[in-house]
Amino acid sequence: MARNPLLQEQSALAFSHMGFYVTDLARMTHFYTEVMGFTQTDQGHLGAVQLVFLSRDPSEHHQVVLATGRPEGLSFNLINQLSFRVRDLATLRSVHNHALTFDGVHDMQCATHGNAVSIYFRDPEGNRIEVFLDTPWYCEQPLREAIDIHQSDEAIMARAQAIAQSRPKFQSRATWQADMARRMGYVKD
Repeated sequence: MARNPLLQEQSALAFSHMGFYVTDLARMTHFYTEVMGFTQTDQGHLGAVQLVFLSRDPSEHHQVVLATGRPEGLSFNLINQLSFRVRDLATLRSVHNHALTFDGVHDMQCATHGNAVSIYFRDPEGNRIEVFLDTPWYCEQPLREAIDIHQSDEAIMARAQAIAQSRPKFQSRATWQADMARRMGYVKD
């Protein structure tokens, strides 16, 4: 299928924000501000729906919108995950430890994908959160191996690298990104 020529420019279609329905707006607002570090930028009603706007970027009015109206007792979450990048393993550990102190956070898992080191957990309404650190390597996905987040930075990164290098398409992240830029049409051959 041919790409839409209007979207060939990188800036033509840039992801900005997402919204999802919640059951307990106050609790979820508290979770996303206190655990995930968002700032509430606005709130109000749009008809019968109450909205809370949240951002971690001063250039974005909102990156997440929480909206009332999620039906009670759903047995399945439509959101697979919300993912957040961090700059280092110390920050990843800090988020891990802080999240575990919050009532309603559950299902904490620590893993490496070779190309990232991640923690996964559920927010108070069961939506999966991923917080991750990119590694300098690429390896094909999906791949998920458990790690011990309490090991040293060196031990965690050595395990992630060993797992990544065991995959047939292992390469540096920079090489993979250059190839993706060519495939996406940002760089002409």
